[in-house]
Amino acid sequence: MLDTRSDIPEWLPVTSTDHVRLKAGDAELTVDPESGCRISSLRIRGTEVLRQGAKYGSFPTVPWCGRIKLGQFANGAERHQMPVKAEPHSIHGTGRDTAWRTVRTDTDSAAFTYDLAQPWPYSGRVTQVVELAENAVTLTMGVESDGDSFPAQVGWHPWFLRNLGTGGDVELGFDAAWQEERGDDHAPTGRRIDPKPGPWDDSFGMPNGVDVTLTWPGALELKVSSRAEWVTILNKQPEAVAVAPQSGPPNGLNALPRLVTPIDPLEVSTSWAWRPLN
Repeated sequence: MLDTRSDIPEWLPVTSTDHVRLKAGDAELTVDPESGCRISSLRIRGTEVLRQGAKYGSFPTVPWCGRIKLGQFANGAERHQMPVKAEPHSIHGTGRDTAWRTVRTDTDSAAFTYDLAQPWPYSGRVTQVVELAENAVTLTMGVESDGDSFPAQVGWHPWFLRNLGTGGDVELGFDAAWQEERGDDHAPTGRRIDPKPGPWDDSFGMPNGVDVTLTWPGALELKVSSRAEWVTILNKQPEAVAVAPQSGPPNGLNALPRLVTPIDPLEVSTSWAWRPLN
């Protein structure tokens, strides 16, 4: 598992309100632990690639990804209701609304954690490690249980700028095995269908791992990859597009639960690797 447990021999004295800034070569990354451990900025050769704002950047989706239909999920005979906000479903987990603790920092890496708490009904710990290199960032997230087993998912929801101000709009390239059908209420129906042409606000299955390329013509190519087998693509906004790898499908706590137990934590990584085109 990740190296953010309480047995770390040395923790640096960083408070949760500090923005953590990492640098490697001409890449600079900023994490805001107080705001859901959100990556608030990623600058490559001086150019910002993430949409700015409190709802944007790149936020972790944990302990579930996408939507839980009507906010309800079962764990065996137990049924639970998660908060529902602007729509009839619960969306994107609780981690993005939680202040995380910074437990380790270095020039080019940092580790963060928070304890699961209400409204999530089970106790445990979530960790995230951010590692920056000259041409890539790697994010690793884990969920551990303190006792009871429970279903969980992890993922990331980055909002990449549609246009970097140096050329044309971003182009998306990916090859999905299927698309998760969704109903008029945006909840998944549980059916897998052939991928449809965009624009999308949809989840796709990639059984060989997430592999999506974003190309800003004449400026930058960035590849989002992960061993996770699902990705949500959103490209309906005029300002930004999202490419969100996740460990399970929408409504997956019900449709395809992955149990976290005291001896079997959940851990997933994603990387964004880039190369300049100018």
